[in-house]
Amino acid sequence: MMKFTKKNFFFLVGGIIIYVVDIGVDFWVASKYFCQGQHSWSILILCFRGLSSLVTQIFSYEWFKNDWEGTDTRKLKWIFLLHLFHCGIFIRYWFALKYGCQAAFKLKRDGDASETDPSNFIKKQAIDAVTDINMLRVFKAFLETTPQLFVQIYIFLQRDKTNCYQYAAFLMSVCGISFSMLDYQISLRKSLPDKGEFFVPSKFTYLFYKLFTITSWVLSISLMTLQSVRISVILLMFLWICGFTWTLKQCTTFCKSKKMEYLYRTVVGIILIFTFFNIKGRRTKFCISIYYATHTVVTLGILFGHMFWKLSIIKEIRFKIVSILTILLLVLGIIFLVVYYRHFHPTANYRSQACFDEVDGVSGQKDRVKTSRFQNFLMP
Repeated sequence: MMKFTKKNFFFLVGGIIIYVVDIGVDFWVASKYFCQGQHSWSILILCFRGLSSLVTQIFSYEWFKNDWEGTDTRKLKWIFLLHLFHCGIFIRYWFALKYGCQAAFKLKRDGDASETDPSNFIKKQAIDAVTDINMLRVFKAFLETTPQLFVQIYIFLQRDKTNCYQYAAFLMSVCGISFSMLDYQISLRKSLPDKGEFFVPSKFTYLFYKLFTITSWVLSISLMTLQSVRISVILLMFLWICGFTWTLKQCTTFCKSKKMEYLYRTVVGIILIFTFFNIKGRRTKFCISIYYATHTVVTLGILFGHMFWKLSIIKEIRFKIVSILTILLLVLGIIFLVVYYRHFHPTANYRSQACFDEVDGVSGQKDRVKTSRFQNFLMP
């Protein structure tokens, strides 16, 4: 049975606070760089912010339009205006707080309530509202937060002097990636049927697997950028093309319109640059092995290349620290990955895979009970 507890509500409030603080930190860091005369870094940070905001507004409005199809068009006009001024996420938080407050504080707990019971309907509304927010936060994490983490690490390696606002930006980027990935996984378990509960050990294992592998990869890409910006851009473009092509071959059906579907596949291609996501919900032992084996080979190649390149732009002691940290995080990330998929992944304890094996494909769509947008979304 669906649950939306007081703890979920307080986490939702915390998410709003972190979102607002994150916006403030971005503009604070950008203004600091601008005042120091480093206009390119300031513009780059604001571009990441603007791009992620634009994409999330487009998806958010499209989901509102699909959910409210056939309803009052005046409401959709107001929703469109809010999204036009990049305030769509706040109206989503408002709906989530509205339904979440009712589900957590005003409804009586009834373990025998049927699926058609009004209380269960409100709980489902609250869970779906939070699910949509977490899906948008995943987009934001890889369109804005992860690239910003890359920029901050690159600046840190390039310059001898660091400032408090750089550490603040680095901390907010790490926290943003961590909480978005964890909240996404929690929403996934709540929203899809036949999923096991996400206990504390599962949460930390998944969190460390994603955080360590992503951070290690960002560190290695930052080192490559120090060697050659051109080679780094070419590598990232090549990885995006590979991810986008793989997504095309999966024939995803996440969006109703073809234009939105191609935008979705473009975003997935960007996500696949930094971390592995299973967009079909099928067994991916082979794919995930190839993915992280490739990341390992490229990371080692970057480190060896940096050793022989002998650049003076980065001090030797700093390079040693970054190299050790890159390898350590990669090894730890892969260890947590193996532990998660062997002991905490839904397939480790649940052998009935009717839902898990067919999530985003055309087959099975008619027979499956609609629960949320996550049935057509990314699967870890």
